[in-house]
Amino acid sequence: MPGSELSSEEQSSRLVISWRMNFLQSTMMKGMIENGARQGLKDSYIQFAELLSQSIKPVDLKETASSKEQILASLQAEQESDWKLACRFFGNFTVISSVFAVLYVLAHLLLANPSTIQGLEFPGLDLPDSIGEIVVCGVLVLQGERVLNRVGRFLQARKQRGSDHGIKAQGDGWLLTVALIEGSNLAAVDSTGYSDPYVVFTCNGKTKTSSIKFQTLDPQWNEIFEFDAMDDPPSMMNVDVYDFDGPFDEATSLGHAEVNFLKSNLSDLADVWIPLQGKLAQACQSKLHLRVFLNNTRGNEVVTEYISKMEKEVGKKIILRSPQTNSAFQKLFGLPAEEFLINDFTCHLKRKLPMQGRLFLSPRIIGFYANLFGHKTKFFFLWEDIDDIQVIPPSLATMGGPSLLIILRRGRGMDAKHGAKALDPDGRLRFQFQSFVSFSVANRTIMALWKARALSPEQKVQIAEEESGARTLQGEEIGSFLVLEDANMSEVFSSAVDVDINTLMEVFDGGSLERRVMEKVGCVDYSVTPWEAVKGDVYQRQIYYKFDKNLSRYGGEVTSTQQKAPLPNKNGWLVEEVMALQGVLLGDYFNLHLRYQIDDLSPKLKACNVHISLGIAWLKSTKHQKRITKSVISNSSLRLKEMFSKLGDELTQLK
Repeated sequence: MPGSELSSEEQSSRLVISWRMNFLQSTMMKGMIENGARQGLKDSYIQFAELLSQSIKPVDLKETASSKEQILASLQAEQESDWKLACRFFGNFTVISSVFAVLYVLAHLLLANPSTIQGLEFPGLDLPDSIGEIVVCGVLVLQGERVLNRVGRFLQARKQRGSDHGIKAQGDGWLLTVALIEGSNLAAVDSTGYSDPYVVFTCNGKTKTSSIKFQTLDPQWNEIFEFDAMDDPPSMMNVDVYDFDGPFDEATSLGHAEVNFLKSNLSDLADVWIPLQGKLAQACQSKLHLRVFLNNTRGNEVVTEYISKMEKEVGKKIILRSPQTNSAFQKLFGLPAEEFLINDFTCHLKRKLPMQGRLFLSPRIIGFYANLFGHKTKFFFLWEDIDDIQVIPPSLATMGGPSLLIILRRGRGMDAKHGAKALDPDGRLRFQFQSFVSFSVANRTIMALWKARALSPEQKVQIAEEESGARTLQGEEIGSFLVLEDANMSEVFSSAVDVDINTLMEVFDGGSLERRVMEKVGCVDYSVTPWEAVKGDVYQRQIYYKFDKNLSRYGGEVTSTQQKAPLPNKNGWLVEEVMALQGVLLGDYFNLHLRYQIDDLSPKLKACNVHISLGIAWLKSTKHQKRITKSVISNSSLRLKEMFSKLGDELTQLK
């Protein structure tokens, strides 16, 4: 088949060889025979490629990669006018027949003479006089409802045109660029015989969404999506194609696919047609045309940085492997050139008869290889495929030492099925490794790589707590106020307000003024408890509210505790607040501590000074602390300015 375009404008070709083995009789040796035949064919075609390269020049991957900018520059997203789009969207039988029916009724009203009042009618009310008229009225109402729904879908869809197209990636590291060219033979799910498809790309927890193409089964996109730089190379990218049915309806899946960067050559991904999976997609033989580029902007620094990070997690020096060792590792498992070996351990794979081999660990895979008496067993799976890792205590079955039981997610790692010990009741593959020379080092390394690659922040913290015991974050009480450790306070707002202090403190009394101000700054479902005396002049209350979508696209909730007390000089108030965030990205990693100091300048001036400080108390460690702190302080400062601006507007209206 034709290959990718070269910068030298030379033609290239790509040879793809597929094979299948049909067994005429069942045999217990099926898996062994298939693996042997696969390896034999692979070795034969490797020799064939080497012989072919002596007479035909192989394509240099660097030359293909250098043409990336030229390829992307040649793509122009199709800009369709609103009029043309509306004609295609509304140019169907439902809308045309509805328009014709409305015109027919209007003409009838103009030509018909007023009928005499009869039955239960009265002036201004003309009821249908026959069953036929009732049926016609019902049809018109139903058609009108369908047209209005279609208009609503059209208006909502126009707002969701591809906002991710053309946004440049930020940062250094692994940059993933995806060019969505076109689709072919997509399934028709609308009553018009067409679909309104759009594509969602997901990689390392980040998503990019294409624009919606209306009323077509062979959409043309020509859109480019760049994922922000990733510290670790991606293992896979999920591609989902949906039909747009409106903002509140569940999207219909038109198919899905998976791009595995470990099993695909990057030069092949530079121009590839990907078949879609799923009932609808397979029935129609749907496919997408993509151009995928994966680049590393940090060069060899990526390897040393990753090794250093793993050394801190494992607590042991990790030796950087030589290029020859990495090359042999890549060839053994058929991995791309960017994959490198971190460590390997001698162990046994538990079966009916334990199989001695070596366990290989890299940033994206865990692989096993054994060669016993000429019989080779080889498999690998992704860290993201792992659902759970359990330590099995020593026993006679594990040869007197502990073992590791690795359980994969349901439906994952099927290429390694021949190496699995068994399937559990949930249909998950289970692999048990035992007889490690140094079990503690192997266990720490495997857990560190798994946590770094596949676990969510919540799962990482849970495992850390299980390993080291739950640690309680204790608060330190100074005087009578809530003070958290490590909450370094910094001033984020300071202003003089031209109102007396009693009026200003109404924003803390739970009344209508406080609710109006907070709702205007994006705090909905705002509720407070009454102030209750805690000790002496110290009062405390609880606050709860939700973030409006305009304030936070993730939504989220806030549970807050406030304490207030007079200043030592009795010339103002000090209000302390501790906020806990729920449903906010990484919100469970920290608490916010706010301090409001309100000083009365003079009763005659009817003015006061407001100083607000903010601090962050970290509950869990994360490498993004500086970034989160900067974002929180910046957004809090803007929100406080807006809050006091709205307060000033409210007080002006009250005057």
